[in-house]
Formats: sequence, C-alpha cells, structure tokens
Amino acid sequence: MKVPRLYLVLFFLGVLLDQVVKAWARGTFMQGQAGGAPWPGVFEFTLVYNKGIAFGMLPGGGILFAPVALLITGMTFRFCLMHPQESRLTHVAMGLLGAGAIGNLIDRLILKHVTDMFWFRAINFPVFNVADAFITIGAILFGLRFVFESKFAPEATKEPASSEL
Repeated sequence: MKVPRLYLVLFFLGVLLDQVVKAWARGTFMQGQAGGAPWPGVFEFTLVYNKGIAFGMLPGGGILFAPVALLITGMTFRFCLMHPQESRLTHVAMGLLGAGAIGNLIDRLILKHVTDMFWFRAINFPVFNVADAFITIGAILFGLRFVFESKFAPEATKEPASSEL
C-alpha cells in the first residue's frame, strides 16, 4: 500500500509553513505586542504563548494533548494509506488535520507552549496560528466530504431486468 502523495505533500509543507510562521512571529514581535498589521482594529498580528489547550483552556495542560496529536496524525496517515481511492478533498482534509496536530505538538514538546499570532481583533476571537487554521479547515473539509460527496457518489449499477416471459 502507498500513502497518496497529496496527503504527504500537504502534511510536510503544512508542518513546515506552520513552523516558519511561528518562528517569524517569535523573531518579530514581543509577547503580547499587537503589531497593528495587516488590518488595524480588525485582523492583527500579536504574539501570544498558549500553555494550555484550545483557546488557552486548561493552563499548563497542553502537554496532555501530545497523545491526542499523535493519535490524530496516526489516524489521518492510516486512513489515507488504507483508502487511497478516496477523493482529493478527503486527502486534503486529512493532510491539513495531520499537519495541524503535529505543528502544535512540535511547539508543545520543544517550547513547552504553542506560539499563536493571528488575532481577529474586531470580534476579539482568541489568538490562533497556522496549525489551528489547518485543523479547523481540515475538519470542515472532512465534514463537507460527507455532505456533498455522498450526494454525488455514483449508485451501484443494477442488473438489467430479465425480459423472460
């Protein structure tokens, strides 16, 4: 069996992009500093370190997510390995989910916190990062797969009715 290339490319490029953007944010901003760019008052860069889980819940408990991240990544890899015939949408969703899980795991293991930098200030949405966006987009795409692909999947062909009398 062979893991689809689309999954592998998205997974590795996703992890790389996440880590590069996080390194850029750590090297550019001071913790808590809002950069004002790219859209002041609406969407801004700001550096925040999250020692908890999603949205800062369970402070200090982020490392508890390590097995979950490994499980998510392992499941996405195995799914793509076992189902190479699945649609591109499915492999994209799995690649994004795996990349997001590993991207945040790398931070948790090496830095003991997750680096966040994107802030929708206009609605005061919690600060997030590329990995978080990948997980969210991957989950949405995987959900859409069930909604739309099942509607358009070809039905099993039926045997023609016999014309015997």
